Amino acid sequence: MNMKYSLSLGRVAGIQIFVHWTFLILIGWIVFINLKQGMSPVDILWSVLFILTLFACVTAHELGHALAAKRYHIKTRNITLLPIGGLAQLESMPEKPKEELVVALAGPAVNVIIALLLLPIVKLNPNLIDELDLSKLNHQNFLISLMVVNIWLAVFNMIPAFPMDGGRVFRALLSFKFERHVATRVAASVGQLLAVGFVFIGFFYNPFLIFIGVFIFLGAQAEAQFAEAKSLLGGFTVTDALMSDVPVLHPNDSIEFSSDKLLSSQNKNFMVVDDSRVVGTLNRDQIIRALREGKAHNAVAEAMDKNFIELATDMPLEQAWVSLRNAKKSAAPVLRNGTLIGMLDTENVAEFLMVREAKDRH
Repeated sequence: MNMKYSLSLGRVAGIQIFVHWTFLILIGWIVFINLKQGMSPVDILWSVLFILTLFACVTAHELGHALAAKRYHIKTRNITLLPIGGLAQLESMPEKPKEELVVALAGPAVNVIIALLLLPIVKLNPNLIDELDLSKLNHQNFLISLMVVNIWLAVFNMIPAFPMDGGRVFRALLSFKFERHVATRVAASVGQLLAVGFVFIGFFYNPFLIFIGVFIFLGAQAEAQFAEAKSLLGGFTVTDALMSDVPVLHPNDSIEFSSDKLLSSQNKNFMVVDDSRVVGTLNRDQIIRALREGKAHNAVAEAMDKNFIELATDMPLEQAWVSLRNAKKSAAPVLRNGTLIGMLDTENVAEFLMVREAKDRH
């Protein structure tokens, strides 16, 4: 998720909370629909307040996942609020089935707890349930409506459509018997089947289900591919896939010089080395960006990435690949005793995967 188009709401338990700009579209749509129906400004205010409160519950749901993951030493980069819900960007999911169950169930559990806290209101006003109408919110039915929606959120999220919470619970249960990539493939297939059902129903009843269906289908596909890739990389180290012929630049080289090197070779990533020490990395996108900004004669040191990852030769290849993905880096230097001996980039890992997959078929 691109944070450039998101507004920071601050931190909760050390986790940055963002709201994406498209969330404003949701608020605007609610106001527009209510005005079209001739509702009063007070009724519109209650509707907007309900949506804001509901998304506070969604944030609590995502924090449930994040705090449960923290228990297993898994960090959460941030939580972003979107019109279709919240997204907690965990660095990874627990590999152990029991731990994944805890993390997956933590979110819906928060919604159940919120509903239970609001339950006394329902007991005091049992007749309001029969008269519940989410399109006509007021001070009398606000909390009861919030309770009902939280129950609905808990139930909906437990649908076994991977990568939703219910799908992750399904994957975790399968992982007790099958290898993780096999469990992921099965859970993803079920999720995609349900996603097609959401899209089909959405065409006839609620277009919102189409967006959810597409999200589930693509998410399940990505998770299955990720799990399969990790499985193929298992048992190998960085040494097995590193590029020993490293394209090198000096920090005082010009951007124009680096662009010439880019054009004269197949290299898209460069190590920036000063006196036998890696001081940064430079990739194609950074070179092109610098050229567009009129910095052709500037030094490479001004455009290079100084926050690079260092990899060791004996590091598991799976771990190195996940580290590159999580840090959104295209390449990293491979060091032995502080000396540069190679480079690992995402394209080379992709080629390694294709070779392994081809070999495994025979």
